[in-house]
Parts: sequence; C-alpha cells; structure tokens
Amino acid sequence: MPIRVATWNVNSVRQRIDLLLTWLKECQPDIVCLQEIKCVDEAFPRLEIEALGYNVVTHGQKTFNGVALLSKLPFDETKSGLAGNDEDAHARFLEGVVTLKRGVLRIACLYLPNGNPVGTEKYPYKLKWMSRLLEYSKERLKTEEPLILAGDFNVIPHARDVHNPAAWTEDALFKPETRESFQSLLGLGLTDALRAVTDEPGLYTFWDYQAGAWQKNHGLRIDHLLLSPQASDKLANVGIDSYVRAWEKPSDHVPVWADLDLEAA
Repeated sequence: MPIRVATWNVNSVRQRIDLLLTWLKECQPDIVCLQEIKCVDEAFPRLEIEALGYNVVTHGQKTFNGVALLSKLPFDETKSGLAGNDEDAHARFLEGVVTLKRGVLRIACLYLPNGNPVGTEKYPYKLKWMSRLLEYSKERLKTEEPLILAGDFNVIPHARDVHNPAAWTEDALFKPETRESFQSLLGLGLTDALRAVTDEPGLYTFWDYQAGAWQKNHGLRIDHLLLSPQASDKLANVGIDSYVRAWEKPSDHVPVWADLDLEAA
C-alpha cells in the first residue's frame, strides 16, 4: 500500500472538526499537514483525531496561523519553527520524521505568509520567509532523503493556476517576485507533485467565500506538495478533493494529496 500524504488549510480546526473527521475517514491519508488551525496547542481537538488512529503534533497560535501534523506512523522526531529568524513568533512551520522500511520520510508542514497588502511590511516578510524556506530546503536536500514540503504556500505558480490571471498581477500571491521565489525552490530539484502528473489548467485548491467564486469555479491553486527527488521518484498519484468545498460551512481551501510508493516500517 502506498503512503498517502495530504495537506489542507482547514481555516479554524475547531469550526471544521466534523468536516475534518469525515474527510479523514473517507480519504484515509497516512500523514496530514493542516494549516490555519487558529488555536493554541491545548485547544486543539486532539482526542477526536487520535481516536481515528493518528499521532498528533501541533504548533498553535491563538486566533491566527497555526499548523499541525497528523500521522498514522509514529513520529521519530518533530520540530517547530523555520530557521533564519529567531524573532519570528508566527506559528507557520512544523517538521516531522517517520521511519520507513528503508530510511525515513521527512514532512515539513508550512503556512506561508499571504503578503498583502503589497505596499506594507507584509510583502517583504513574505519574501524573507520564502528565502528562509529556500535555505532550509537546500540543507535538507543534501541528506538525499525523501522530503515533502506540504502546505498553503500562498503562491499562484503559473497563469494556468488562477481563473483570471490579469486580475491578480499586483497581488502578493502572483507578483513576479513571489513566483520567482517559488521557482527557486523547484530549481533546487523539488517537484510540484500535481504538475508532475498533469498540465491541465483550472485545477484549483482555493475559492473565496465572496462573489460566488466556488459556484463559478473562480479559483486559485495555492496549496502544494513539493517533493525531493527521492520522494518524486516514488510518486504514484495526486488528487485534489475539491468536493469538500461544497460541504456545509467549508474551509475556503480543499485538501490536496499524493500517494507515494514507500513502505511504512
């Protein structure tokens, strides 16, 4: 059986816990990266998720941000926070390692800054965060182990990844500097899992709550799984569970998952 790794910006885990539990039962992912849990560690609905057989690690923050890792495989180690700025208190990065029959699998769950409005300090913070992620990735790739960067990157990589590219040219998610930073990650040897299997346009992971965006399919693809060469070599399948966006009181994001032909220990 392949290992299924998924990412989902749940947009408040306590508000979406019923949806999350339903999706976990349906999709049966082995490892899940959650973003925007929007709660402190103590308030995370751990027991309900553990009851489904998951080990749970969180890096929470009151009201904002927050990331979590769920895994049916036990964690060998976990670490929160992205190196490069000790003063950055945002809960946006959580790393976990699980043992395979051969070697390990390292997962980095991340929630990149949005960066808007562009004319404020928020955009330089976004670019600096991406630069720190680039340095992290460079170091990790040296180990030549299966590595997955999974999360809400707040990056629209290409015009085919947004319904109306012209409307987004000055947005932090689509500015040339943002896309160049994302391409720098791919330039290290990381593979965009979805684009490894299809070039099809109109595949989105986010639809705004406003203006009937979901009903019109006016979406963006900003949630990504980036794979090291040792992980991409094992890539078997990729999916976007867009049907979840039609559920009652949904997140504005949907889960994205990848199956890898790796064997759990």
